[in-house]
Amino acid sequence: MFLPEDRDPRAGTRTTGAELPMLRDMLAAQRATLELKCAGLDAELARRAVPPSTLSLLGLVRHLADVERRWFRQVLAGADAPPRYSSATDPDGDFDGAVPDAEVVAEAWRSWRDEVAYADRFVAAAPDLDVTGTDSWRGTVSLRWVLLHLIEEYARHNGHADLLRERTDGARGL
Repeated sequence: MFLPEDRDPRAGTRTTGAELPMLRDMLAAQRATLELKCAGLDAELARRAVPPSTLSLLGLVRHLADVERRWFRQVLAGADAPPRYSSATDPDGDFDGAVPDAEVVAEAWRSWRDEVAYADRFVAAAPDLDVTGTDSWRGTVSLRWVLLHLIEEYARHNGHADLLRERTDGARGL
């Protein structure tokens, strides 16, 4: 365990009740898991898993900042908000730009936290889970679908984070 159960921010996740609070709790728990997997590391966050792979914990933080931005700002809010790290000319910029530099690490966390805060505000202001947006790939998507997709996205990448963290310093836990 990364921390005792009585201090684990994921311990209070609802297991019954209304759909929206459960979805919000589950997404918050997945986000907290990412933070826990990265806790106590600075430049080590950029350490690559197994070369030539560019997968790193820092790359995951940057990638998930772009994911949050895409689904909440671009798709649901319809904002002109280009990705922070990747682009058409550099589709792997989120991972390729994840270098062991203190400012790069700090900026990645700021960006991720900004996008999470925006997403949380968007969800809190939404009248219901049936709010929709248009995605160039999926077509019309609802807030409900986006929340489920983000839970899946974090869960998948938190599995990667488990392996990356263990490879980085041997730490294991939930």
